Amino acid sequence: MLAFGSDWPVRPFEPFLALRAAVNRTTLEGHPRGGWLPAERLSLPNALSAYTWGSAYAAHEEARRGVVSPGYFADLAVLDRDLLAEGADAISGTRVTLTVVGGRVVHRSI
Repeated sequence: MLAFGSDWPVRPFEPFLALRAAVNRTTLEGHPRGGWLPAERLSLPNALSAYTWGSAYAAHEEARRGVVSPGYFADLAVLDRDLLAEGADAISGTRVTLTVVGGRVVHRSI
């Protein structure tokens, strides 16, 4: 089980940077070439799962959060691209276009 979260007080939380680092294991500049400890890279689906279902599981909320499904809380973010279709290189520059919390739209940029 792997859970990603935002409890790091050292710097601002930027989920796309953290997601990119988990998948590519490089700095923003692409160093080191091939990634730091490349055997520890996560697949994009596994990294996304760590942010969603994994975090819900770690909070003992997996029966109500972490997936988009009937009966679950409607907390979700809509992105400007399909990361699973476009792949890890598409993470950089991804923007949130819509955020829903408790079934209510709380952010919209579209």
